[in-house]
Amino acid sequence: MTKRLPNALQFSHQLLKAAVSPNDSVIDGTIGNGHDTLFLAKLVGKSGQVYGFDIQKQALQNTTDRLLRHKIDLKNIHLYQRSHANINQVLPESQQITAAIFNLGYLPGGDKAIVTKSKATTAALTACLDHLAVNGLVIVVVYYGHPGGQTEKEAVLHFCQTLPQEKYGVLKYQFINQMHEPPFLLAIQKIK
Repeated sequence: MTKRLPNALQFSHQLLKAAVSPNDSVIDGTIGNGHDTLFLAKLVGKSGQVYGFDIQKQALQNTTDRLLRHKIDLKNIHLYQRSHANINQVLPESQQITAAIFNLGYLPGGDKAIVTKSKATTAALTACLDHLAVNGLVIVVVYYGHPGGQTEKEAVLHFCQTLPQEKYGVLKYQFINQMHEPPFLLAIQKIK
């Protein structure tokens, strides 16, 4: 029996599972309610490092609660109540990562007026690429059906489209026959 095609979020987890190994260091650039942080923590195991960012205190609390409910040791989980634009201020300069994930938009269940912004997001993507290991992935799930979402969508697409193809491969994954503004995924792989 053929399974249905994965949506953008499900596909992001398939890509992460293929890219991340135990002991790796990874980033969740928008921790939200902690689903991706938990997924990454399980992939890197007890010796890996997860760096998570969100500007909302509620996101840090939700994520910490989720990790504790799943009995994740917080020793190697580093959560920051800061914009993902500050990744380079937090990560040691020599720190390599194998993957990063971003879910753009707003905190599900939170204040929909607090959204990710294009300037901060492109700064965060640049920082992740600075730290990304060869064959590593930066994944962006773009939700854009909110005020300001179109602007951020266009900025992120432009950022990805202008990356040099000899250094990066960029994939866009999206259902094109869905109503409204279906989210899509961008996966940036460092190829050299």
